[in-house]
Amino acid sequence: MARARSFFSDFKDFINQGNVVDLAVAVVIGGAFGKVVDAVVSLVMGSLLEPAMKAANVASIASWPAGSVIVALINFVVIAFVVFVIVRAIAALRRGQAAVAPPDPQAQLAAAATRLAEALDRRQL
Repeated sequence: MARARSFFSDFKDFINQGNVVDLAVAVVIGGAFGKVVDAVVSLVMGSLLEPAMKAANVASIASWPAGSVIVALINFVVIAFVVFVIVRAIAALRRGQAAVAPPDPQAQLAAAATRLAEALDRRQL
């Protein structure tokens, strides 16, 4: 029984590690993010590539000899671009939040003390 208790105790310690929980959250968010990226890719593929393919009288790229590779490359480029745009937007939001950070209370207190000392010196108190 001690062996089973040790196993479950080790498993509990493993699950309670921060890395495992972070990884689980990342997997869940990654799955949801994958659906968003798929939707954007299908929108881009539908709105941009389909008219171009119709104009070129091509029914499907996948029917070409290396068509599946070409489709995979197009999907990769579109997905990489979408991820780049999203990451860039998030970075811009973070920069904006960092710029709006409140002033340092220590600096405000030091400035107030300096102003008070100068006012007292002017009044010679």
